[in-house]
Parts: sequence; structure tokens; C-alpha cells
Amino acid sequence: MKIKKSIAVSETGFVFDPTTGESFSLNEIGIEYLNRLKEGVEKDEIKKEILEKYDVDEMTFESSFNDFINMLYAYQLLEKND
Repeated sequence: MKIKKSIAVSETGFVFDPTTGESFSLNEIGIEYLNRLKEGVEKDEIKKEILEKYDVDEMTFESSFNDFINMLYAYQLLEKND
């Protein structure tokens, strides 16, 4: 899955989609997810990083990450071929 290249993400978690004019705010984990996805990092590597960095179990990560991906699909922030 790839984030649209046109999506802008600030360090504070402000996300702007210039194709629709919509903007969103992310929390700390959302910023990490989105930035790593924009860099082309696969889910398994993101999972490893998050589990090492935060006090979270695998099931909680899976739920959180899947909810985040579903949100990206809902707001059409992913490339169409994904």
C-alpha cells in the first residue's frame, strides 16, 4: 500500500490532501504510521518498530494499524492501485 505522493504531512501531524482540499490531524502513532508508509516501509517492519518503541501488545497494534489503514482508504489517501 502506498500513500498518495501529493499528501503533505507536517511534523505536528497535520495532513493535507491538495487534490480534495481536505485536512486531517493525527496523533503521535498516526504520524509514525503515515510517515513510515510514505517512506515505503512494509507493515511488518512498522509493527516491529512500534512494538519495540511502545508498551503495546501485538493484538493492540494490529487493531490500531488496521483501523488506521481503513481510515486512509475511507479518505482516499492511498494510491488507487492498492
